[in-house]
Amino acid sequence: MMINTDVLVIGGSATGLVAGMTAKSNNPEKSVTVIRKEEKVMIPCGIPYIFGSVDSSDNNILPDAGLIGLGVDIVIDEVLSVDTEAKTCKTKSGEEYSYGKLIMGTGSMPAIPKWLKGTELDNVFTIPKNKVYLDDFHKKLENFNNIVVVGAGFIGVEVSDEINKTGKNVTLVEILPNVLGATFDAEFASKAEDMLVERGVNVKTNCGIQEILGDGKVESVKFADDTTMEADAVILSLGYMPNTTLAKEMGLALNEFGFIKADQYRRTSVKDVFAAGDCAEKVCFSTGKLSKIMLASTACTEARIAGLNLYDLNTFSTFKGTIGVYSTCIGDTGFGVAGLIEQTAVAEGFKVVTGEFTGMNRHPGKLAGAHSETVKLIVSEQSGLILGGEVMSGSSAGELTNVMGFAIQNNMTINDLLVTQIGTQPMLTASPAGYPLIKAAEVVAKKLKAKKAPAMA
Repeated sequence: MMINTDVLVIGGSATGLVAGMTAKSNNPEKSVTVIRKEEKVMIPCGIPYIFGSVDSSDNNILPDAGLIGLGVDIVIDEVLSVDTEAKTCKTKSGEEYSYGKLIMGTGSMPAIPKWLKGTELDNVFTIPKNKVYLDDFHKKLENFNNIVVVGAGFIGVEVSDEINKTGKNVTLVEILPNVLGATFDAEFASKAEDMLVERGVNVKTNCGIQEILGDGKVESVKFADDTTMEADAVILSLGYMPNTTLAKEMGLALNEFGFIKADQYRRTSVKDVFAAGDCAEKVCFSTGKLSKIMLASTACTEARIAGLNLYDLNTFSTFKGTIGVYSTCIGDTGFGVAGLIEQTAVAEGFKVVTGEFTGMNRHPGKLAGAHSETVKLIVSEQSGLILGGEVMSGSSAGELTNVMGFAIQNNMTINDLLVTQIGTQPMLTASPAGYPLIKAAEVVAKKLKAKKAPAMA
């Protein structure tokens, strides 16, 4: 028996949730079905915290209430094949569905390098979004003491810090000179690294891993310099790969990095098929180059755009490129970045001027919860456009990072930022007279003025 639905969403993480809700709320007369493999879906960004702060994956569940409340059908199953000409799909349980519009939200999978020996050993783990896997992994961790985490991006740093809280001996290994070195300029990354070390995480940078050693299970790791370290478990945090096997079998065009090609409306190469989230192609907002960035926040934006453009193209609802807005925290210190960092901007060929200012995130600074707040802005020397920003602050760092993302997305210049109206309150924000974001803009403006002065003389 064929089951009919107007809109079919394949995938149930952040992309599936937002795509299903947007499709239904904007087209209430249409039937919308989300097919996903997982009974319970994890909150993607909260996964590292199940190993410490929230104690269990049961406390990190993406709620279905929004979908159910709108009348979206949720099916726990796996799509095995899709016929894009007949607009039908078959599932593992034997059901067959027909659809009018299809949104691919198949997500990503942890990357496991083929060149790395020993990944097949017991007690080598990755960080997927699969609750069953993570629960098994979490339980096994109780029996381990010496844990090596490979890869010091956001996930690697957060997982290391969380497991360290439980009293385990954690060593974080990174091939770059600093943890978070691919995302932050050195002055920010080095401070994050210092804080991790102070909290008890062993950090080994400028060092790659060569092999995982053991007889059936992990016993040690061998580094690129041929030194070894004993280990009970190894956690690979080496990035993610788009999950596009089904898309390829469907005949959807993929780009050179294996992502589903999708335009600014999230349309793929096949009519009535859209793609969003980690599986979908992205370009960098500032350079126009293909991007490998995978973020739940970006996935939600893309899913929303796909859902808004299913039946009528909306020129106001387009995806013009990935800005890359990240934040994390180490203890009570938050780190955030939006857009291009200085080293990336320079490498891309931009002439940039930077400005940095450190103040307090409360006024006066003696208030409870006060924390130093450092903001760095990266600005085009020629146009004054804000290309990127970095922040190190207290709990407000994430929201301040988002503000910088808004500025970049809306093509604000340094002069726009200088005259931006802000609201301040002693318990919530920095002083209006010493607001670090605007003070950093003043530093940039002064440098730009100095550069132009000789030409005006």
